[in-house]
Amino acid sequence: MKFKKQITILVLFICITSLLTTLLGIFSNNGEGSYSYKTIRGETIVIYGKGLYRHMSADVAIQGIAQDYVTLFIGIPLLLLGLFYWRKGMVKAKFLLTGVLLYFFLTYLFYTAMAMYNEMFLAYVLLLSCSFFALIMNLISFDYGNPTFKSDKTIRIASYFLLINSMLIALLWLSIVLPPLINMTIYPNGLEHYTTLIVQGFDLGIFLPLGFVSAFLALKKTNSGYIFTTLYVIFLSILMTALTSKIVFMAYAGANVIPAIFIMPVIALFSTILSFQLLRQLKGNETE
Repeated sequence: MKFKKQITILVLFICITSLLTTLLGIFSNNGEGSYSYKTIRGETIVIYGKGLYRHMSADVAIQGIAQDYVTLFIGIPLLLLGLFYWRKGMVKAKFLLTGVLLYFFLTYLFYTAMAMYNEMFLAYVLLLSCSFFALIMNLISFDYGNPTFKSDKTIRIASYFLLINSMLIALLWLSIVLPPLINMTIYPNGLEHYTTLIVQGFDLGIFLPLGFVSAFLALKKTNSGYIFTTLYVIFLSILMTALTSKIVFMAYAGANVIPAIFIMPVIALFSTILSFQLLRQLKGNETE
């Protein structure tokens, strides 16, 4: 089993550090509360004004707290579960561990790049670094030469699902970016006081192409495509659960969340079911 000691140490660091950051994000409450702020682009927005995310806009801060709940109660337990059974040599646990590491990498990439600077900046950097290197070590230790699945039926369904999901999300983000460019106003309304569209940029540049290419390779019946599609679906199930949590929190705060409140839970549920089915289809019980 490659990198057993290194991955174990990195994962434990991730669990301990993310436990600290999520608890602070959820329970910190210092500050005077929300207030209006005029951005450099002349847009008036509401700043959250309290806790760890006090300098972020109110709607984004709420989403950060919602994601902290998912990371705390789903991400960390799944990471520990995957680590425990991976150390025992289970193939399914290696896929679970790697998929969850991809979720942590995305989460703290966004936190490092998008969250307004706060006292947890170095913790975000540590989480980004640990999740990245643990993810890479796991990815290079997979056996890409031998068949991985008992049947390709489920993987084909998952592949078509990823293709459709990647294209739909890409179109959604482009519908935000392109209209201001076409009418020469340049800046989307959702930009608020942030420097750029971090989520849309990383999604369009990295994560959506990753899902699309993984699905394409799986449909070509390559084992690397099978592996990456499975990992991506596991990652997507946690990410969409986090997005569903964000929508619920925004709805509770009075925001209009239609039609997202009907779409995101369906994607989360479908990707979760696919994750279980894909793990069931894996060949073998032990890793090398």
